[in-house]
Amino acid sequence: MSYRDIIVVLDDTAACAERVNVALRLAAQHEAHLVGLFAMEFGYIPTYAEAQIPQEVFEQRQAMAEAARERVRQTFEGQGRNSGVTVEWRAIEDEVVATVNLHSRYADLVVIGQHDPSSTGAYGTQADLAEHVVLGSGRPVLAVPCTGTFPVVGERVMVAWDASREAARAVSDAMPMLIGAKQVSTLSVNPTAGETAGTHGDVPGADIARHLARHGIKVEAQQLQTRDVTPANMILSRIADESVDLLVMGAYGHARMRELVLGGVTREVMRQMTVPVLMSH
Repeated sequence: MSYRDIIVVLDDTAACAERVNVALRLAAQHEAHLVGLFAMEFGYIPTYAEAQIPQEVFEQRQAMAEAARERVRQTFEGQGRNSGVTVEWRAIEDEVVATVNLHSRYADLVVIGQHDPSSTGAYGTQADLAEHVVLGSGRPVLAVPCTGTFPVVGERVMVAWDASREAARAVSDAMPMLIGAKQVSTLSVNPTAGETAGTHGDVPGADIARHLARHGIKVEAQQLQTRDVTPANMILSRIADESVDLLVMGAYGHARMRELVLGGVTREVMRQMTVPVLMSH
């Protein structure tokens, strides 16, 4: 069981190089083909306003976009040249979310960057792009933080387990990494025991640990009760305490609008993540 097709979503930001490094290492580990996808779009200009803009402004904008695309291509191909991985460059000038979602459906894993508010407006970026791709692509998404370096991803893995459909999907999607990990733990925050729908069983974490063990994975099941700290912050704290290098979690177990209004574990983790996070919906 392994990933054979991986897509890394590229942009014209400083964080992109480390994202590509992570994707290249995963592709080498799984003997996968790596696609570098650079999607770029221009903001819509109404026809009545377009007529008032000098032609040289459009030409300058196009020249800047082409220069950005060439920078990203050269960097990506340069990183891939000596990696031992087969890489493919794709550049699409169209709506970013729709383009990434479409191409992602023909891959096993999507590697994408955490949104960096300071990079707003950079070519290939869009606010909440990772969240849109998690919800719309139908594929697992590995989000890489916008700061830091990640030379090892998937040796010490934590699964945020809440017994939801989304968490079960994430565990299945992450199985190629879980099987190869040196250490795997599950963490259930404020679990409810029992056998009714939406609960964890008599011993929270035991059932998923047993399932993983049948795949040959050595796993430790943990559970925590806390009322003073949000589940997201508890997860992030444990990641730091245990030197975890990959978090696996389901995304948007509630309606996305509810999460947008009230917060939620997904959005908190996406904003504060310190290690790569594999998410499925």
